[in-house]
Amino acid sequence: MKTVIAGALGECVHVAGVINFLRLAEQAGWKTVFLGPAVPVEKFLQAAREEQADLIAVSYRLTPETGERLLGEFAEEADELRAQGTQFAFGGTPPIAERARTLGFFNAVFDGSEVTEDVLAFLKGDPAGQKSAEQYPQSTIERIHWKAPYPLLRHHFGLPTLNDTLEGIRRIAEARVLDVISLGIDQDAQENFFHPERQNPRRTGAGGVPVRSPDDYRSLYEASQTGNFPLLRTYSGTDDFIRLAEMYHETIHIAWCAIPLFWFNRMDGRGPWDLQGSIRAHQQVMAWYGQRGIPVELNEPHHWGMRDAPDVVSVVSAYLSAYNARAFGVQDYIAQLMFNSPPGLSDAMDLAKMLAVLEMIRPLESPDFRIWRQTRTGLLSYPLEIAAARAHLAASIYVQMALKPHIVHIVGHTEADHAATAEDIIEAGRMARRVIENALAGQPDMTADPSIQARKQELIQEAQLTLEAIRSLSGSTVEDPFTDPETLTRAVKTGILDAPHLRNNPFAPGNVQTRILNGACVPVDSDGKRMTEAGRLSRIR
Repeated sequence: MKTVIAGALGECVHVAGVINFLRLAEQAGWKTVFLGPAVPVEKFLQAAREEQADLIAVSYRLTPETGERLLGEFAEEADELRAQGTQFAFGGTPPIAERARTLGFFNAVFDGSEVTEDVLAFLKGDPAGQKSAEQYPQSTIERIHWKAPYPLLRHHFGLPTLNDTLEGIRRIAEARVLDVISLGIDQDAQENFFHPERQNPRRTGAGGVPVRSPDDYRSLYEASQTGNFPLLRTYSGTDDFIRLAEMYHETIHIAWCAIPLFWFNRMDGRGPWDLQGSIRAHQQVMAWYGQRGIPVELNEPHHWGMRDAPDVVSVVSAYLSAYNARAFGVQDYIAQLMFNSPPGLSDAMDLAKMLAVLEMIRPLESPDFRIWRQTRTGLLSYPLEIAAARAHLAASIYVQMALKPHIVHIVGHTEADHAATAEDIIEAGRMARRVIENALAGQPDMTADPSIQARKQELIQEAQLTLEAIRSLSGSTVEDPFTDPETLTRAVKTGILDAPHLRNNPFAPGNVQTRILNGACVPVDSDGKRMTEAGRLSRIR
């Protein structure tokens, strides 16, 4: 194990930055020695020799002129150690850091503008300040391992014109606030990319960037090849799924696939397929990505939550999502956990729902089926007032960190007002980073709350009843009801899987009524009284 010693030099007593640096060094596998504030040059060098230090980290945050003189003296006295292979790093305010760089002595100079990955990259052996795809892993799972214990950060981005989107991607990449940019593609491209005759010029740019050719996608990828070289991903479209997958793989080197199980068809008005046909097509998409070792996310359960479905229906749909992903050959499954859906859920009941999901899908995990946790803030939960929206973003992500996510999908604080610009995303990314750093520094274990654990167990027990009801719909010739498109379609048509917003839908009854009671979204009868899941299912039968 390599050793780093660190402290504040000379008369400087400011050591918060030193402590943060040593914390990162511990995460990167170093033995750390903290020398404290106001350390004389001689004590630094003596400690370096006694500890046989591989790295000496020096901080100074006072007057630049005094700091420059002191650093010059330090460099002169430490030159022998440097010649023997000891590395040196400096951290301070931007004016002093600039003078430290002119000395040409330090292997790395940090002025506080760096993102966490810059410091970790240096501590893990990458040259500080290097900007190349080699420094930043270009596959999702590699990047998760490389950045741990910090989660990957992603955000949705797509403006109504291609040029504005290209410029925005460059700016986001240069700001180095995201690991993954989720391309927001306009609805015509999602549905009619290979059918220009079906495209409507009046809809161009509706919902995102109007990509119309593979070269458009290539240009989006090229725009991302700067800064911290973020990965790109996009949704799987609503038609021509395999053709789109092939193009995404070839043009943007898609980080992972996102596909629903029950949605993006005629049931929600976002695609041409009927429910049963779309389920089968989505399963084929999972298999295609699974054969190529590309991770798959089922962006499924939150669609039920956004339509005010009971919490138990969201939990069941999350289980069915993971179950189908494993059945169709996915090796790396990204479990999406959208909080605040529906918006009235309490933090405690939100956590209970997510813990129920994770406990139910955990038995599916194996060496051939790995589960990665991705959390996000609810799409419909943001207030319009911008200060309140910033507070909501921070509070929501702090709660999400209780699940120790591998990926945090940032939903920008401007969501209730307008589609996020590059500047909005950069601001949201910086807020999220601070929240995550605070949580990783020692967040209390919110999941231990007895009320959360009780609700988690209740949801798991109710979900088992719902799954058994779905299983009972299949005929004797059906090998696996949970992957059979006909059985899954029947589960929606009969109302076993149902949501209030589906009233008057051709594929679902929309008969269930729900309320937020004690912070949870539960089914109620016509008098507004809470029903158990067993009671709800008995009415359906």
